[in-house]
Amino acid sequence: MKVFSWNLNGIRAASKNGFMDWLGSCGGDIIMLQEVRAEVSQMPVEWLSAHGYSSQWFPAQKKGYSGVGIYTKTKLVESEIIRGLGIPEFDAEGRVLGVVIDGIAYLSCYFPNSQEAGARIQYKIAFCDALLAKAKELERNGVPVVIGGDFNISHMPIDLANPKQNEKNPGYLPAEREWLTKFLGEGYLDTFRMFDSRPSQYTWWSNLFQSRARNVGWRIDYHCCSESLKDRVLGASIHADVLGSDHCPVGLLLS
Repeated sequence: MKVFSWNLNGIRAASKNGFMDWLGSCGGDIIMLQEVRAEVSQMPVEWLSAHGYSSQWFPAQKKGYSGVGIYTKTKLVESEIIRGLGIPEFDAEGRVLGVVIDGIAYLSCYFPNSQEAGARIQYKIAFCDALLAKAKELERNGVPVVIGGDFNISHMPIDLANPKQNEKNPGYLPAEREWLTKFLGEGYLDTFRMFDSRPSQYTWWSNLFQSRARNVGWRIDYHCCSESLKDRVLGASIHADVLGSDHCPVGLLLS
């Protein structure tokens, strides 16, 4: 199973910059998207079944904000789709959409930004805990999970270009990093670090100061999976050469 996750920073903008061409050539079985920033009614009908995929969408109530989507090669019935966490304050922002395929739940997740001075840190940690509870619930029901998406957290100093300078900035606040440590300690695997321990492997770059060209970035996009899937994880990848957003796609290969 070939899985991708990509924060598009707006599907309409990304599609002007090659997203649909990439979708047709990537060979993915499941494509999880974040920050779609569009409702279904705002998308051309051909996008909904592009390149033979079926698609599911979970937009935010606020127009032009947040929103997640998933393209699948497998056609699904409603019972195989997970729309949100069942918590209105999070679901109103369109942050979680899942599909269950071959007994595995694939959750496309767009984690909140904690914002300057941690203005939204309490909301973010509450969301993180609710997502962890949802993953545990699925596992109790015999459904392991793959959580793909923009976590808006760089975990360790190796995961961003300038850790010292960013210790008080959103995405690298102590509470965020501590939560991710807790999450991994609860039995979830950072699949990329299973295969690649190198520094300077980033998934997001600021649009300022030629950050992408200089590779001054952050690794904030992940595929994390239940520990029970460890032996099925064959590879994980970052596709920094794929343009079209300020994020790049991340990949996961499962047997």
